[in-house]
Amino acid sequence: MPTAIDQTFPVHAAESSSISYRKLTGSILSVAIPVALWFAPLHLEVTAKHALAISAFMIVAWIFEVMPHALAGLIGCYLYWALGVAKFPQAFSGFADDATWFVFGAVLFGTMATKSGLARRIAYLVMGRVGPGYSRLLLGFVLTSFVLTFLVPSGIACIVIKSTVALGFIEVIGLGRGSNNGRGMFITLTYTAGALDKMVIAGPSVILGRGLIEKGTGVAIPYSLWFWAFLPISLVTILFIWRLAVWMYPPEQVALSGGNQFVHDELAKMGPWTGAEKKALAIMLLAIALWMTDMLHHLSPVLIGLGAGLLGAIPGIGVLESDDLRKTNYLPVFFVAASLSMGNILVQTKALAAMIGVMFGWMQPLMVNIFAQTQVAYWAAFLYHILLGNELAMLATSLPGLLAFATAHGIHPLPLGMVWGFAAGGKIFVYQSAVMIAGYSYGYFDGKDLIKVGTLVTLVQGVLLLILVPFYWPLIGIH
Repeated sequence: MPTAIDQTFPVHAAESSSISYRKLTGSILSVAIPVALWFAPLHLEVTAKHALAISAFMIVAWIFEVMPHALAGLIGCYLYWALGVAKFPQAFSGFADDATWFVFGAVLFGTMATKSGLARRIAYLVMGRVGPGYSRLLLGFVLTSFVLTFLVPSGIACIVIKSTVALGFIEVIGLGRGSNNGRGMFITLTYTAGALDKMVIAGPSVILGRGLIEKGTGVAIPYSLWFWAFLPISLVTILFIWRLAVWMYPPEQVALSGGNQFVHDELAKMGPWTGAEKKALAIMLLAIALWMTDMLHHLSPVLIGLGAGLLGAIPGIGVLESDDLRKTNYLPVFFVAASLSMGNILVQTKALAAMIGVMFGWMQPLMVNIFAQTQVAYWAAFLYHILLGNELAMLATSLPGLLAFATAHGIHPLPLGMVWGFAAGGKIFVYQSAVMIAGYSYGYFDGKDLIKVGTLVTLVQGVLLLILVPFYWPLIGIH
């Protein structure tokens, strides 16, 4: 059976030269632009100009992926402090922000689901329920993405889990790379993993976006409010991607003989539910129940998420051990903290005010009503994401300025910020998300497939927002 590692090597070999060129360009610009801004005769206070220069280093390093995003962010925070732009508590203020610790709780949450085997078991149970046949199999992958979004707040982890299932089916039916069966399965499981996780507060990018919106608007956004706001789009997206994949990739083999037996055999190998799976499920169901009712008890989503993550790490109660904690990737936590720190510094030094006119001034004449505001924000964010690539960096470098712009021009910042944050889910190129790269690395679809599917899904979601934002969102308190 082919694995993700087997398929990754040719992809990396084909792209190595372009990646090297991009990093070389970024390395030069990440030094040249900050130095130029540092000494430029701008009509700004010295502190604001220096904050802008250091922030430019972080932004350019993020855009060109010169180094790990978390490392570039930490260097920027250190430079704020070391070069006298801000004192230590302000330079590293993002590390005391609740959004940062929400990400930490989400990381532990996902580790519980994968380590215990719960996520994999749920994937097989869902696939077994949808029944045989190519069309139902694709529906199963979409539904699995939606379910795992609540349990595994990591698109890459969802890709790994679902690809294991997909590769098993592909081996059973005897069709591999180049077949519509394989292409349809992998484009479906990949795109849904990257799109549906924007519709609940789970992954790092949504947590960061929510944190920035709350900070910029002063309005608390409960977990349940975000869920209900995007639930209609979630349901339509599930159905649309399913039918789109069936139509675009008609199968060579409609009846997948042996598929149900494969799922039955895999569940049999896993055996009965283990104690670790039961503990993980109990903790996660408790957290989800509290999240979905947070408008009743008013407990912070961060308090619930971090508490559930820590509960899963307590010896004798949870399922995580010290080795699991040591192996956990904490870089997303550091990156979110550094992003929030940058936003705070830009606001405190008033450097953000200087950026607003340059980044968003062109929008003002177009913002004539709520319909125009929705579409301008959605498509501007979509295009900005194409230029910037990484969705975390895209949100960190744009949301504070957008919210300040909206407030300054009398536009309701909350719906505008939520539309902008949601637009980070729209992707048409592989480089725009680590989730897309992970799915692409298996070699079952190419860049053209992602462009076609991504363009159509993005168009449909843009139309849906024209209905939801003006008519539905005010009914649930978003205005």
